[in-house]
Formats: sequence, C-alpha cells, structure tokens
Amino acid sequence: MGQERIYMDWNATAPLLPAARAACLDALDLPGNPSSVHGEGRKIRTLIENARRDVAALCGASATSVTFTSGATEAANWVLTPDFRMGKTPLTIGHLYISAIEHPAVREGGRFGKADVSEIAVTPAGTIDLAELEAALAAHDRQSGLPMVAVMLANNETGIVQPINEVSRLVKAVGGILVVDAVQAAGRLALSIEALGADFLIVSSHKIGGPKGAGALVVRGEILMPAALVRGGGQEKGHRSGTENPAAIAGFGAAARFAADNLSQRMIVVSALREKLETAMIAAAPDVIIHGLGGERIGNTCFFTLPGLKSETGQIAFDLEGVALSAGSACSSGKVGQSYVLSAMGHDPRHGALRISIGPSTTQADIDRCAEVFAKVSARRRISGAAA
Repeated sequence: MGQERIYMDWNATAPLLPAARAACLDALDLPGNPSSVHGEGRKIRTLIENARRDVAALCGASATSVTFTSGATEAANWVLTPDFRMGKTPLTIGHLYISAIEHPAVREGGRFGKADVSEIAVTPAGTIDLAELEAALAAHDRQSGLPMVAVMLANNETGIVQPINEVSRLVKAVGGILVVDAVQAAGRLALSIEALGADFLIVSSHKIGGPKGAGALVVRGEILMPAALVRGGGQEKGHRSGTENPAAIAGFGAAARFAADNLSQRMIVVSALREKLETAMIAAAPDVIIHGLGGERIGNTCFFTLPGLKSETGQIAFDLEGVALSAGSACSSGKVGQSYVLSAMGHDPRHGALRISIGPSTTQADIDRCAEVFAKVSARRRISGAAA
C-alpha cells in the first residue's frame, strides 16, 4: 500500500472539525423551525443565537452585529451595493474602490455597475498602493454618493496581510465606508472590527473548520446597513430572509469557538511548521520564488513558483505523490489559470505558482513528506529542462 495522502490546501477549505461535525449532527436532530414560538422552535433559536455569539467573539464584535448568510460570496454580494440605509434614511454609495488582488466575489463588484467600480493597484510586495488609494478617494465625486472601499485583510493566494489600519485612516478621512474581507484571516489572526477600523467584515465557516454553506456579515454598528439582497419572511432582522440553516450555523459557531481558543499559541506552531517547510524548499531548489517572503503573511500559507514548472503540471505532480495543494484560488470552478494576484504584483504571469496552506492538525511528518515531494518534483523539472 502507498503512503497516506496529506492535505495541504486549508485556504481552499479547512477539514471539518470534530466539534463542528458534532454540532451539525446535533442540530439536524432538532425538529423545530427557529421562527416558531413553541418549545422546539425556541430550542433551535437558542442554538443559532449561541453560534451568533461565538462568531461575533471571533471577530471582536457584539452578537447583534452578526447576520448569517449562505457563505462569504453572498455576504460580499449583499454588502457591495450602492443602496444603504442610515437608520431609516436612504444613503447612496457613489463608487466602489477595490484592490487589484481581491477575491473574485469582490472583484465582480456585487450590485455595483462595472462603471462604478475602480481597481487600486498593489505594490510589488503585494500590498495595496496607499498613495493611489488616497489619490482616488481625493478625486471621488461626492455628488454621486459616499465612496466605499473593499480590501481583504489577508490574501487568499499569497497570504500577504494588508495595511488595513492605514486603509481605514484614508477611508475615514473622506467619510467613506470600509468593507474588509476577513475570510482567510479569521482563525489565523486576532480579529477586532473596532481595532481594524472596518465598517463591515466578511467571514466564512468552511475556512475555519466549519461546514460549507454558512458565512456572515459582521457590522460595526447596526445603524448603517446595506439594502437586503434576499427578501421574504424577514429572518435575520429582515436583513437576510429565508429559514436559517441551523446545522451549518451550529457548525460555524463550533468552529469559531475553536478558532478563538488559544489562537496565538496555535498559530505560532503552524507558522513554525511553514518556516521549516520553506527552509527545506529553498535548500532543495534555490531558484524557488516564495511570494511574500520577508513580508507580513498569515502563518499558514506558502505561495511559490518553480521557474519552468506550469501550475497544472505541478499540481498534478504533487497530487500523484499524495499531496493535495492548489494553484491559487479554488473558487473558480476548478479552473487552473494564470494568477491575477501575481500579475498585479508585477510578476511574469507565464510562470505558474502553487499554494501550500496548512492548519492546526498538520504534523511535522506532513511537512517532511511535503518537502520530500517538493524536492522530487523540482528535480524532475530540472531533468526535463535539461532534456529539452
């Protein structure tokens, strides 16, 4: 028998935590509708509200600030809209500014028209160009409405952390609204919506070990809110109608509790494993390019290029050796293409890139095995290149 496969693609989906699985199964056994007033309904409503508190705690927010959605993509489509309310007063957002490395869910611009979305460049280090953002906000047409800026806290491909506090300072100086995609940062960085200076945070269940099909929009206060995307029965205070998914929400809550528990120590261990892997990679292939090396990254992510190795070829080679990794974002219907993130950073898009992302259950043995496979794949690349 061959060696067991190892999973190194946590940024695509983290393995389901035992506690999250148990919470899902327990919720599935409850018969009530959370909108019902009888005992069964109240019991499942309590389950949802407990999960709401757990997700809020992970984000440094109050429970009343969390609205559950079907995932981060829905949350992005909901909050990225020209139509807001400040209490009962309509409020118009005139233009959306996003960084050039945002997730596709944000790059699509939500409910803004294409003409009302502008991309802000990033530096070669992979962080948003603050000078360009400041100039764009200074030139914003206030007659059209307020500016909105959407920037991810940690990039899903490179793991590079964005200077959100500086972004917030620029946005607040012009009275704008800041949306922060915290999907990859949750469970890997300490989160506080207040400390970040964000108006909205987007988070996802399956990135932190919860089930797929649940996410949340977290707000800094309850006065400023986007127009509802899903209308109907008025669930989630009228912000997101439709009967809630108690099983997914319960699992999300359990994963949030785990993510918040001893976060700093857990990420020290994960970061140390990533550093050992990268050291071994550099030793095996000195020409390897580790994107973001030397800068601030979330501790679980290694996005690398082996010159001469295509992304598809590399991904297949690792897979055949029993290592599951990815060629960047896994949110494009399984397509493997050039990384727009690396293109935005000024790298030659013809060079492929692969992403290794790990988590709390990754072991030293997994790292050693991955390093062995990396060395083998790299050696094959050099042999193929010499033969050519």
